[in-house]
Amino acid sequence: MNEVIKLLNNHRSIRNYTDELISEEDLDLIIRASQSAPSSINGQQVTIIGVKDEVKKKKLSELVGDQVYVDKAPLFLVFCADFYRAKLAAEITGEKLVITESEEARLVGAVDVGLALSNAIAAAESLGLGIVPIGGIRKEPEAVAELLGLPQFVFPMVGLAIGHPAEESEVKPRFPKEVVYHSEVYNKDVLGKIKEYDEVIKEHMIKATEGKLDKNWSETVAGVYKYVYYPKVKAAIEKQGFTGEK
Repeated sequence: MNEVIKLLNNHRSIRNYTDELISEEDLDLIIRASQSAPSSINGQQVTIIGVKDEVKKKKLSELVGDQVYVDKAPLFLVFCADFYRAKLAAEITGEKLVITESEEARLVGAVDVGLALSNAIAAAESLGLGIVPIGGIRKEPEAVAELLGLPQFVFPMVGLAIGHPAEESEVKPRFPKEVVYHSEVYNKDVLGKIKEYDEVIKEHMIKATEGKLDKNWSETVAGVYKYVYYPKVKAAIEKQGFTGEK
C-alpha cells in the first residue's frame, strides 16, 4: 500500500481545531490540488470561496444549522457549482447558454464540485490538517448566495471547514467492499451485510461517543431520509438560473 492510498484510507472528520491559522502556502497548495481535479469537458465548473473573516464565518455557522465548528475553524471553504464563466464564454462566442436549463447542468456541477472537494480534502490531510465537509451550506442557500455575492449560474454546493486538529478521532468503519463494489451487474442481495455493518457502526458510535450515541447505520440513514431536510434547495437553485426544464 503506497502513501497516497494510506492517506485516503486514514480519512476521518475533525471538528475541533487549535487557534493556529492556515498558512497562505498551505491554502495555495489545497486550492491548486482542487483545481487539478478532472472536470466535465474541461469546463472547470467549480468556484471556491475562502472565508476567514470572523463575522462572516459566524454568520455562515448559523446558516448551516448552528454548526459551531464552522465558526471555530480558521478557514472555511465554500465550493460552488459555477456556470457563470460558461455564460461569459457564450457571450464571447455569440452563443446562447442552454445547458443551465437542463438537469444535466445540476449533475455536472455536483460531480465537478465533488471531485474538486475530494482533492482538497486529500491535500489538506496530507499537510496534517483536519477537515469536515458541511452539507448544511444548502440549508439556507439563498442567504448564503447573498452573503457571498454569488452571481447567476453559481450555486453553493458544500462547505469545508479546515484547521489544525485539536484532537484525534477514530476512522469510521465503512461497508464491506462487496456491498459497494459489484462485478458486472448490480447485486441487490446485500441485506445481510448491511445488518452486519449496523452492528459494527453501533459499537463504533458507542465507543467514539462514550455511550452518548448508539444508533446504527440503518437507523441514522432512515431517520434522516424520511423527510426532505433541505427544502429550500429547489427554489434557490432555480433562482440562481439552474431551471432544470430540459
